[in-house]
Amino acid sequence: MAARLENAVSPYLQSHADNPVDWWTWSEEAFAEAALRDVPVLISIGYATCHWCHVMARETFSDPEVGAWLAERVVSIKVDREEHPDVDAAYMTAASAFSDQLGWPLTVFATPQGRVFYAATYLPPQPISGVPSFRQVVDAVLEAWSSRREEVLQSADGLRDAITAASRRDPGALPNADALAEIVAELEGFEDQLHGGFGGAPKFPVAPVLLFLQARGSAGDADADALAARTLQRIAASDLRDPVEGGFFRYATRRDWSEPHYERMLNDNALLLEVAARAGARETAAGVVGFLREIMRVSGGLASGQDSESLIDGERNEGGYYALSAAARAGHPRPALDAKVLTGWNGLAIGALAVASRLLDEPEWAAFGVELADELIAAHLTRDDEGSPRLLRATRDGRASTARAALEDYGDLAVGLVELAITTGEHRYASVARELVDACLVAGDRAAVESGRAITAAAPGGGDPVLAAQGLTAEEDPNEGAAPSGDAAIARAALLLHQLTAEPRYRFAADALVAALAPLAQQRPIAFGATLAIASALAAPARQLVVVRPDDAEPGELEARARGPQRDGVLGIALTASAASAWAGAGFALLDDRKPLGGTTTAFACTDFVCRLPVTSAADLDAAG
Repeated sequence: MAARLENAVSPYLQSHADNPVDWWTWSEEAFAEAALRDVPVLISIGYATCHWCHVMARETFSDPEVGAWLAERVVSIKVDREEHPDVDAAYMTAASAFSDQLGWPLTVFATPQGRVFYAATYLPPQPISGVPSFRQVVDAVLEAWSSRREEVLQSADGLRDAITAASRRDPGALPNADALAEIVAELEGFEDQLHGGFGGAPKFPVAPVLLFLQARGSAGDADADALAARTLQRIAASDLRDPVEGGFFRYATRRDWSEPHYERMLNDNALLLEVAARAGARETAAGVVGFLREIMRVSGGLASGQDSESLIDGERNEGGYYALSAAARAGHPRPALDAKVLTGWNGLAIGALAVASRLLDEPEWAAFGVELADELIAAHLTRDDEGSPRLLRATRDGRASTARAALEDYGDLAVGLVELAITTGEHRYASVARELVDACLVAGDRAAVESGRAITAAAPGGGDPVLAAQGLTAEEDPNEGAAPSGDAAIARAALLLHQLTAEPRYRFAADALVAALAPLAQQRPIAFGATLAIASALAAPARQLVVVRPDDAEPGELEARARGPQRDGVLGIALTASAASAWAGAGFALLDDRKPLGGTTTAFACTDFVCRLPVTSAADLDAAG
């Protein structure tokens, strides 16, 4: 049996390398093998910190009899959903035709041409409570394949066409202030009045929605601000937060936030760090930063997640480690890390560290962000033959994954780098972000970009080639329950760049990307918090607050105003005179001719880049309105 997974970059794939299942990696060769043998393809999708993925691996994929049985009947492919988010999104969309109870592990059966004809999630080794066993499902799949082949192929082709059709988005109007207020009211109606958060069990923190509510709060909606504040307070005081190491678990299995699923994901913690910072919750923010620094730091960046299981007294236990005190934990091994470094998720963390550093006046957090950004740029940013930027999706210990970078990688890293540039005053990070966004807009529609009216974005270099060969051309999953979609991330980066460059094309791109998602976002706001947060900023007047101080002056009240919380739609930045000049020289027009007046720190308050008379005191800034 070929050992194809043992050298994988993905720890999830490596954890299955010793299975008696003849696993293939995600590749065209695997589908070619299925075509040669005229057998279906089993595609098993999960991730390293997924509890039920571990369970199914132990119960089913570690059974030699099952392994031999599968080898005779199917070609088996193992996929890490974090390494291949586009593959996961395509097959999750297909799985929705068979069940509305979706999750991981995802078990998919497809033709050798990649057409899905059955899908399920976790399947037990024996039938339980009406759920068929894994072998029963495979038997049924094989019976259909052998005796009803034409029916299977027709169903699979119809499902492929439905997936492609479902990916098309008809743009709508950008929501105005009234529409956004209605969305806030809808979210209030969805609030769990007893335990906080939204809905029943299982209960997720939905950080993107909290960021949207905070954006509306900064725009003057007191109800939105209060809803975000009390939700964060409930989450931070609940079992979802580890009081010892400071990180947040992925979700709770009970409505009262108890009995978490104990995996801890980088994307969740990065976004909750930003939420805490914007709420002024210093202790919660500091706990997350400590978790990132002490637990998640690996070679090359931050790990993508930490396992829910550990060894307690020689036995595997889910969550047992987290029931221990700090002193008791010292005597036990920590739950394993999924040590692959994902570009997009590290970009989220860089941005959150920058925002938290700026709002809570914690310079060391920005320094940590700089450390991560420099490592990520050095290891994950490459160039094509024309000099255009290309990103790696993932690395581990310096080894690069073969997976293509997704749009979220470009967008999340671009946002993180712009926020880091604003916090540190280092324009080089914003320059890299500008290149990343430009590359994605050109990849989306070069002709539209050249006309100054970019209307879509795409990952440079194209999507996954194996999916493309199967005709599964569905766009990137727009759902934002856990993290921003690629389109939302590019839109946020474009809007920040518009504020810094005054180039209309970036504003047009942000408008177009958000408008494409607006109908979905207004239908299901709980799943589109990131898009709605950008829509909120787009609905506000575009304002800028620039503070420039002499190089030898110490920061004062004006700098604090620019670095502190801003009303939605306002970009604040504080720089030294030499840094402002360097930004202007790099093409960031907001900083053109921004100099201290008479050797005194000076503030420039602008609306759509038209600035009022500069002032040199906080009192004068307040008087100017």
